[in-house]
Amino acid sequence: MDISIIILNYKSKGLTKQCLRGIELIKPKREYEIIVVDNASNDGTAEMVRNEFPGVKLVVSPRNCGFAAGNNLGIRQATGKYIMILNPDVALLSDSIEVLYRFMEDHPEVGLAGPKLINPDGTVQASCRTFPTPKIIFYRRSPLGKLTGPKKVLREHLMLEWDHGENRAVDWMIGACFIVRAETLEKIGLLDERFFLYLEDVDWCRRFWQAGYKVYYVADAEMVHYHQRLSAESPGLGGILSYATRIHIISAIKYFAKWNGVKNKNI
Repeated sequence: MDISIIILNYKSKGLTKQCLRGIELIKPKREYEIIVVDNASNDGTAEMVRNEFPGVKLVVSPRNCGFAAGNNLGIRQATGKYIMILNPDVALLSDSIEVLYRFMEDHPEVGLAGPKLINPDGTVQASCRTFPTPKIIFYRRSPLGKLTGPKKVLREHLMLEWDHGENRAVDWMIGACFIVRAETLEKIGLLDERFFLYLEDVDWCRRFWQAGYKVYYVADAEMVHYHQRLSAESPGLGGILSYATRIHIISAIKYFAKWNGVKNKNI
């Protein structure tokens, strides 16, 4: 098996169905399997997968265990040489899977890679970033981020001055889609389940770098991401008090506690 594609669903039945149909339409050239993990959605997704996509492996979690633990359920069932984590709100374009596969085959020093993510309007998403610091998290979650100095810091963190037009090594890729070399997980480990949501992708990429593998942004592979940034739906005090923002802050505290005093081994 060349690639195991893992799609984690939580109350996204329509998007999951659309994502599965999209994979069928592009007809990946490589031998692949699809594993859908339903995170206790209770929205009919499991029944839909069983009835309409009988060739898909289905894993049903009895509870919503979060992004890291949910994807780990799928990874444990995977048999592919490569494992692709794919959010249901991502639409594959033409040969994007093949491009990522070939890139990994041609670059054995790379442990994790992600595609260029495009917004529905055709603009490029900031899907690769520098490793966060407490200051960056604070700026992103407070009105101070709109001031000139902090705004410059955030632009550098989001790599907005770069046109995202070529392949390059980066600190980390957001978890909407990335491909990893399965054999490396014996050394790296699975996603850290202490993170319920947010920063598990940062943590994983950092662990790849610490283990001597590179993390790469592959501009040649393009996908459309219908991204909804839940933690930023409510600005100001409302945003700070929102459930998604609280989860993000809790994950940030866990992340900085875990990596406190550990020097980055990155680009």
